[in-house]
Amino acid sequence: MVKKYDYLVVGAGLFGAVFAHEAAQRGKRVKVIEKRGHVAGNIYTKEMAGIQVHQYGAHIFHTSDREIWDYVNQFAEFNRYTNSPVANYHGEMYNLPFNMNTFNKLWGVRTPQEAAAKIQEQRDAAKLKGQPRNLEEQAITLIGTDIYQKLIKGYTEKQWGQRATDLPAFIIRRLPVRFTYDNNYFNDTYQGIPIGGYTQIVEKMLDHPEIDVETNVDFFAHKQDYLKGYPKIIFTGMIDQFFDYQLGELAYRSLRFETETLATDNYQGNAVINYTDAETPYTRIIEHKHFEFGKGDPDKTVVTKEYPAAWKRGDEPYYPVNNQENNALYKQYAKLASQEGHVIFGGRLGQYRYYDMHQVIHAALVTVEAELGVDKAGR
Repeated sequence: MVKKYDYLVVGAGLFGAVFAHEAAQRGKRVKVIEKRGHVAGNIYTKEMAGIQVHQYGAHIFHTSDREIWDYVNQFAEFNRYTNSPVANYHGEMYNLPFNMNTFNKLWGVRTPQEAAAKIQEQRDAAKLKGQPRNLEEQAITLIGTDIYQKLIKGYTEKQWGQRATDLPAFIIRRLPVRFTYDNNYFNDTYQGIPIGGYTQIVEKMLDHPEIDVETNVDFFAHKQDYLKGYPKIIFTGMIDQFFDYQLGELAYRSLRFETETLATDNYQGNAVINYTDAETPYTRIIEHKHFEFGKGDPDKTVVTKEYPAAWKRGDEPYYPVNNQENNALYKQYAKLASQEGHVIFGGRLGQYRYYDMHQVIHAALVTVEAELGVDKAGR
C-alpha cells in the first residue's frame, strides 16, 4: 500500500503543504505526515473567544512579489493589517521601526536633519573603527548608542541568549531605520493577515483527493521503513536530526508561550509590544484581536507572552543560529544531503536558514519546479 504514493512529505507546515499541493495538482499521489496534532506548522492559528490566536508567535504576511501574493490569496482573503509594533523600555513607549516618532520621543528632535545629526554625534562619540565586528558595533553604526542601549541590546540578548558583542553583525544589518513619521515596519508592497486565520490556508492546500494526511506521526519512529517504502521524500525537519547528529548538533533557539484569556476588551492597545529591557523575562506580548481590528468577544481578549529559550534535543527549534560556525557545519550536512538520492530537504529546518512565510512559499515552488516542472497554469 505504501508504494502507491509518489511522495512522502514529512511536515505539514507551509513548505510541505505547498509542495504536496503542487505535486497533487500535477497528478502525483502524496502522503503527508506531521508529528504535531495539527497541520500548518508554526503558522497554526486557533479560534479562542472569537479571536484567531497565533499559537506559535505573531505571523504577518508580507511580500513585494506579486506572484507569491496572488498565490497565497488563492487560499484566503487577507485584511489590510499593517505591522506597527511598539517597544516598552521600563514603561517608556517607542514606535518601531526606528523612525521620526521614535527620535522625537527620545531626543525631542523634529526634523530628519536633526535626527541624523544626533545619530552621527553618537557614532562619533563611540569612536568605532573599520567594519563593525559584532552586533553591538553594527547597531551603534546604524542608529547610535541611545537607541541601541534602550531598544536593541536587552531585547537582542534575551532573544539569542548571548551578549550582543558575541553576536555577528549581519543579524541586525537590515534593521529598518526611517527618517519619516511612518510606523509601518515592513517596506513590502503587500501585507496583511488572512481573515479567519492561517490554518485554513494549509488545510485548503492539503484538501485534494491525491493527498492523504496523518497527524501525530513521528517520522523517526519508523525512519528506515519510510526511507525504503517511498520513492521520494520531502523532509522539512531538522537536517542534523535526519543524519542522527553524526557531525554534531546545529544550534537553534527555542520559544515558550504563555497564553491567557482576559476579561477585558483591550489589554495593551496594539497587536505586538516588545519589551526591550534586560530585566523583563519575555521579549514581547501579543494581543491577538488587534490583528483583526478588534473582532471577537467584546468582553474578552487573548494575550500571549513570548519567552526565548535555549534549545536542547526534544525541544521545538524555532530559529537557526546562523553564525559562521553553524553555517560551516550546515554545509557539511548539506553535502550529506546531496548524497541522499531520493530525499529532498526543505524549509527553515531542512535548509537551516531563517525564512519569512513568503520566502518559504517561494522556496517550495522553486523545489516543485526543479522536481516536477511547471503546471498547466504555467507555474
